[in-house]
Amino acid sequence: MKILAHRGFWSDAEEKNTLSAFGKAFDRGFGIETDIRDRNGELVISHNPPDTSSPSFTELLELWKGYRERPLLALNVKADGLYLMLEEILQDCGLTEKDYFLFDASVPEQYIYIKRGYHIFARSSEFEEKISFLDRCDGVWLDQFTDCSHIQDTLPSLLDMGKTVSVISPELHGRDREPVWKLLRQYRYCSRLLLCTDIPKEAEEYFR
Repeated sequence: MKILAHRGFWSDAEEKNTLSAFGKAFDRGFGIETDIRDRNGELVISHNPPDTSSPSFTELLELWKGYRERPLLALNVKADGLYLMLEEILQDCGLTEKDYFLFDASVPEQYIYIKRGYHIFARSSEFEEKISFLDRCDGVWLDQFTDCSHIQDTLPSLLDMGKTVSVISPELHGRDREPVWKLLRQYRYCSRLLLCTDIPKEAEEYFR
């Protein structure tokens, strides 16, 4: 199992999606999940509509390139029409499919990203009956908003298909993490399993 620090490694909410939080995550060997948008023709990091304090995506990649063991980047696409800017930056920085994946783009945009050869994760939850582009995506962003039954029912089949699966830890939705973490313990040695969490240090200790 690999751990993704949700918007970096932070203690206070104000630290989320900052270069400091990303650096702390990388220092501890965690990958990260973060959000990309555009602002005035530039790709920036921001979950909500960006402002002048939002770090640029290029700044994140410059920080990332400073690590010999390159952490995994899970990039949540928050706006349509980013693929050309993103393509240029990824190529300039030499990112490969082992370094990143994109997820949560709209369905029309997913189709464009797939055609252009991006590393894409589809998404699944109890409210999405069909996984769009499952056969053409490299992995699945496996979410749940109510309980752990969807993960329990879906995770084994996705792993059997050879997909990489990133499970969303319940605390991201204000729920108790224990039922899902207990379920995942049996898969903790699986290299194709990711856990996106607000508390990566606790997750590392739990699954050690």
